[in-house]
Amino acid sequence: MTLILASKSASRRAMLDAAGVAYESIPADIDERAVETGLEGAAPADVAEALAVAKAAAVAQQKPGALVLGSDSLVVCEGRRFDKPRSAEEAGEHLRFFSGKVMELHSAAALVRDGGCLWSHASLARLHVRDLSDDFIEHYLTLEWPEIGHTVGAFRIEGPGVQLFSKIEGDQFTVLGMPLLPLLGALREEGALLA
Repeated sequence: MTLILASKSASRRAMLDAAGVAYESIPADIDERAVETGLEGAAPADVAEALAVAKAAAVAQQKPGALVLGSDSLVVCEGRRFDKPRSAEEAGEHLRFFSGKVMELHSAAALVRDGGCLWSHASLARLHVRDLSDDFIEHYLTLEWPEIGHTVGAFRIEGPGVQLFSKIEGDQFTVLGMPLLPLLGALREEGALLA
């Protein structure tokens, strides 16, 4: 059975590679803001799940019969939703806002075949951001921009981004952008992995 990852995320590919999951990658091209239009007031986890389903469904239309994995992550801090920073300056603004606060990272995954959602799940990680000095933020952005422009929260936990945090509640896979353990269970149920 062919599994298709509807993402170009390096961290999601690395998770699947490390877990020994065979797949091919076809990034989804969807208008995320259009998907969110009907979701005003929805819980962040529900928005992340809806985006994961939409990404998988978009690729599933191109690949009849294939099992397609969509995934999405979003960050909320003090009730405010953050998207991927569009510039180093915006990343700096995000980091200054996060300083000394708790970021909520919602990571979702969905499996779709032939337009039908077979499974979806969202997990939450709470990331306690330490007090960040302007000097640290400037140095961090020098090291990490433009790579963190592809990430919500302006960090890569597998790189210098780990220095942003004093404490993390939740599993590493959620922080990396996909609820891997529930996903592996769903893939076994669908016959895509040995039980």
